[in-house]
Amino acid sequence: MPLITVVLDTNVLVSGIAYPASTPGTVVGAWRAGRLELVTSHYVLDEVARVLPRLRHASVNEAMAKDLASSFLFLARVVVPADVNEPDLRDPADAPVLGTLVASGADWLITGDHDLLALAGRYPILTPAAFWERFGG
Repeated sequence: MPLITVVLDTNVLVSGIAYPASTPGTVVGAWRAGRLELVTSHYVLDEVARVLPRLRHASVNEAMAKDLASSFLFLARVVVPADVNEPDLRDPADAPVLGTLVASGADWLITGDHDLLALAGRYPILTPAAFWERFGG
């Protein structure tokens, strides 16, 4: 049975790393256990490196966050986001994340971003909870 291929949005990766007992943490744990294939982009990894040190509970400084994000280059398939011309994309800053999904051909984009979730009728996009309910366990 082939692995489910996922793109984890920045909010899912950061939450999953910082809070391993959370639902995003469970999804990240499933990837780490080899139950999912992760596809990402430099855009997402750069966001992770920028956002992770801002979390008070993560105890991660900027250098550690950059090292962690760099390690994903060896642990995940990295693609260049496709240029997407999605007229219903409410936040243009989300275009590279949607482009990562499109370029990768991943089965799912997992995100907590409501602007991306609004496109779930046209793209395979789920929240971490909906993904875990459907495929986890």
